[in-house]
Amino acid sequence: MPASPASRPVVAAGSPAPQPGGAAARARSVTAWIARRIGSALLVVWIVATIVFFALRASGDPLEAILGGPGSQAGPEAVALARETYGLDQPLIVQYALQLWRVATFQLGDSYARRQPVAELIGAQLPGTLVLAALALLLAWILALVGSVIAQTARGRAGRAAVGALRGLELVSTVMPQFWLGAVLILVFASSLRILPATSGGADPAGLVLPVVTLAIPIAGFLAQVSRDALQEADRAPFAVTARSRGAGETRVLLSHTLRHASLPALSLSGWAFGNLLSGAVVVESLFARPGLGRLLLDAAMSRDVPLVIGAVVVVAVMYVVVVTVVDALELLVDPRLRTAGTLRGRGSDERTPELAVGS
Repeated sequence: MPASPASRPVVAAGSPAPQPGGAAARARSVTAWIARRIGSALLVVWIVATIVFFALRASGDPLEAILGGPGSQAGPEAVALARETYGLDQPLIVQYALQLWRVATFQLGDSYARRQPVAELIGAQLPGTLVLAALALLLAWILALVGSVIAQTARGRAGRAAVGALRGLELVSTVMPQFWLGAVLILVFASSLRILPATSGGADPAGLVLPVVTLAIPIAGFLAQVSRDALQEADRAPFAVTARSRGAGETRVLLSHTLRHASLPALSLSGWAFGNLLSGAVVVESLFARPGLGRLLLDAAMSRDVPLVIGAVVVVAVMYVVVVTVVDALELLVDPRLRTAGTLRGRGSDERTPELAVGS
């Protein structure tokens, strides 16, 4: 039987309607989101460690790296001792399980070739690669936003020509190989003009310019294409039309409304872009003789240094997961609608977003 009007709770006029379990529901949502992220990170680390372990073992015996390289003249006793010391006399599945246990317990072991702890080697090279990738991502964002704003505000025949040139540059930059671009930059700015160093192994900040530009330009092309299209769509959206009808000028509409909404698609790509920059660091650090995690990983792979390769790749995978998580959180900050839209980018409709307590 329906409740009588006298038995219903009275809500004061103008006060928000009570939401059952609001705080508890938000806490459960955030907890579930964090748990999914941790689960995804563990899955990624396991897959990466597994692929790298078996790929390296399929490429040859790591004992060669342990004994000093292809020219080693180690005798049978030394070979047998090395196999026993490093557990290479165990079945392959046992070696795999031991390697996973080391990764899970953060005991990455010692490098076969360098005879140093893997954690120390990675810790010494990681900051340089992070600085390189972060500066390249920042430059790519600046180039993308500047190009998008120019394309949006250009008018007349000269404006159309500028937009056409920008689109051509975007297309060319996205298909430009980084090693080719880096070689051209070295030839022009280091060899011919002699205004920038060709290597960046020292402490001179000028040595970062060419590597950062080499990494940033291809990423800037992708981000510019996405942000330009999104800016054009946002400029025709109802909120932009409403802002203009209230007397807002084009500059205010651009800075306060359309640019914020247009940044979301490019922001969504930033996690992918950062991962691409970390992988591109392998080429760029080798090309510019710059110390870093990419160059360390390349040298370790060439010598089949299993602990060092697995340690470096796992660190890169973890950084990628962390960056993607940060990007998703930034999306929630930039667009408050995502907090109640019900889904995060790239997930099914049954997976709810955490209703984070951030200002809109």
